[in-house]
Amino acid sequence: MTFGEKLGQLLEERGISQRKLAKLVPCHDGHLSRLRRGLYMPSAEMAARLDEVLDANGSLAALRPKPQPGKPGGTVDRSPTPYEGDDEMERRALLRLATLGMGAGTLGAEPLGRMVDVALTAAPRDLDDWHLACDDHLYAVRTRPPVEVRRELVIDLLALDRELKSADAQGRIELQRVQAALATLHANVLTRLGEHGLAIRWWRTAKAAADTTNDLDLRIGVRVTEAGHGLFGQREPATVLRLATQAQRIAGRSPRKALLTYTTAKALTQLGRHSEARCALDAFRGSAETAPATHGIMAGYWNDFQSDWVELQVYAAMGDEPKANQAAEHNLARIVDGQYVPMVHLHRALCTVVNGGTDRGAGEAVEILDALPPAQRSHMIMQTGKTVLRAVPIDQRDRPAVRELRVLTSA
Repeated sequence: MTFGEKLGQLLEERGISQRKLAKLVPCHDGHLSRLRRGLYMPSAEMAARLDEVLDANGSLAALRPKPQPGKPGGTVDRSPTPYEGDDEMERRALLRLATLGMGAGTLGAEPLGRMVDVALTAAPRDLDDWHLACDDHLYAVRTRPPVEVRRELVIDLLALDRELKSADAQGRIELQRVQAALATLHANVLTRLGEHGLAIRWWRTAKAAADTTNDLDLRIGVRVTEAGHGLFGQREPATVLRLATQAQRIAGRSPRKALLTYTTAKALTQLGRHSEARCALDAFRGSAETAPATHGIMAGYWNDFQSDWVELQVYAAMGDEPKANQAAEHNLARIVDGQYVPMVHLHRALCTVVNGGTDRGAGEAVEILDALPPAQRSHMIMQTGKTVLRAVPIDQRDRPAVRELRVLTSA
């Protein structure tokens, strides 16, 4: 009898599922599946731990196969397959990496196979651990360069994908809430990296996961985030208005529907429809003041209505310097996402340009962008710099500061 056959026999005799055994060890149930099929040889420590958990009195550990000469240390002899060196699970995980936008060279010297191994051999997590992971990733998005955040997000999305496939009906609903949150953060990061095609596909994934849960607050939160990020060169402002209108149809009594008015105000501002944007801003204030806080996964991401942020964008584009400056100061006092600090200052520069101060405003924008290390120049920041550039009158676009800003934002 082989190690894998004995492992399967003990599971049946003890009445323990493979998933439960994985939690007791702990390890990923996919790793146990490979051991049962004889594709991989357990380490001495793993064999001893399985023997202990299954109360096999040494009979399981005694069957641990020995490495064969010329064979990799983690495999046993098997017939060649079209994917020699990877089993079917690993092959699918590598394909999943492609849908996550991960290919050769994406993470520099990081081997994709290593990422797959980290994701697929991790121990299963309970729901509290997954919620904590969402909060950790949100903190990383707010405080670290996006290229650094991406790797850990991808690993957790792979691991979550595995757990979704083996979850029961109720567990799957809860994990899909996690998937909606992580997919939203992944699309956020892709937007910061300027990878708009991938980001749009991941907004779809986030919406589909949220819709499956029937959690209205989550469904609206995902759609608001998608629409807002679309304004950073990802979509036409008119398309963003359409997204907000579509989301209004399902908003019901969700407190987060106020954020749809918030998004509408920003889109109208980009379209130059300033009086309408001002009306939407007033409507947003009225809704936000009476909206109760929502609960659920990653609630803090959506509960903060960020009225100061939308006020800054509307007033800066209108050239209302006193109100724009006031909104800027309020933003700087409460910002938790590092990339928004230079964006606040860029909106001040925008207001200066709108009021006729082309040289000063363009010069300030150049100083703000030039002071940022390259790794911190997210696409969203650079797109805000382009907003300053677009506000310059056509007959003033040959001025030295404007030319310098054009070069910097197109790099």
